[in-house]
Amino acid sequence: MTDKLTVAVLGTGIMGAAMARNLARAGHTVQAWNRTRAKAEPLAADGITVAATPAEAVTGADVVLTMLYDGPATLDVMREAAPALRSGTAWVQSTTAGLDGIEDLAGFARDHGLLFYDAPVLGTRQPAEAGRLTVLAAGPETGRATVTPVFDAVGARTVWTGDDGAAGTATRLKLVANSWVLAATTATGEVLALSRALGVDPDSFFELIAGGPLDMGYLRAKAGLVLDDQLSPAQFAVATAAKDARLIVEAGARNGVRLDVAAASAERLERAAAQGHADEDMVAAYFASYDEKPTD
Repeated sequence: MTDKLTVAVLGTGIMGAAMARNLARAGHTVQAWNRTRAKAEPLAADGITVAATPAEAVTGADVVLTMLYDGPATLDVMREAAPALRSGTAWVQSTTAGLDGIEDLAGFARDHGLLFYDAPVLGTRQPAEAGRLTVLAAGPETGRATVTPVFDAVGARTVWTGDDGAAGTATRLKLVANSWVLAATTATGEVLALSRALGVDPDSFFELIAGGPLDMGYLRAKAGLVLDDQLSPAQFAVATAAKDARLIVEAGARNGVRLDVAAASAERLERAAAQGHADEDMVAAYFASYDEKPTD
C-alpha cells in the first residue's frame, strides 16, 4: 500500500494544528476539524481541508488522529464522527486521557470495529511544530504499517509499549513522564518565587548549580520564560497541565499510591488559572505563590 494517507485530525489546538501541518508537509491528505472552527481555518493555507463536522472530517480517512482536551471530550467527538467511520479504520488516540478515559475510548473503538492505537506524545509547541515529538504507542501489529507514516510525520521517535492499545500501556508511561515534568515545573516556579522573596538574584542560583548534577536545561528554559516575560504563546498551557496533574493523582489513587507533589502541582496550576493565567505556559504556576501579581 502507498504510504500517502488520508488522515483526519480532530482537535487543532497547540499540538493538533502542528501535527496536522506536519502530516500535510509529509504529503498526506489532511482533513481537520476543531470545535471552534476559527482556530482551524488557518490550516487551509497549508493545503488542509477544514471540515464543518467530525463526521465530515473522518469521511474516507485511512487514519483518524484525535488530539483533544481530555477523554470525555474525545469520546463526545468520536460519537459525532461515528456515522462516517469505516470498520477497520486506524484510530491514533493522542489525547492525554488518563486511565479511565483510555478504557472508555478503547471500548468505543471495539464497538465500532476500529484499530485502536493508544498514542500520547511527549513534547510541547516547539517540538510539535518541528515534527520532533516522541510518540508513545501501543496497538495491534495489524495496522502498524498504516499508522507508522503518521508517527514518522509528527515525531522524531516512536516508543512501542505493547500490542494492545486498550491496555493503556502508552498512557501509563505518559502519566509517569508527565509527573516528572510537572514536578520539575512546580519546583522551577517555587525556586524563582523564593529567590525573589529572599532577595536572591536567580542568576546566582544558576551559577551555583552550573554543570553539576542539579543543573537542568529544562529548569533554565522554563525559568527564562518567567524572567523574560515570555509566557505567551504557551508551550503547554496552565489549564491543560492542571488537567494532566489531576489525571496523575487519580491514577496513583486508583493504584494505592498517594502522590503529594502531583496533588500540590494540580492545586498550584488551578490557582494560577483562576488568577487569569490559564492560557499561559504552565510555568506561570509561578504566580500561584502570590496573592497578587508581583511587581518589580
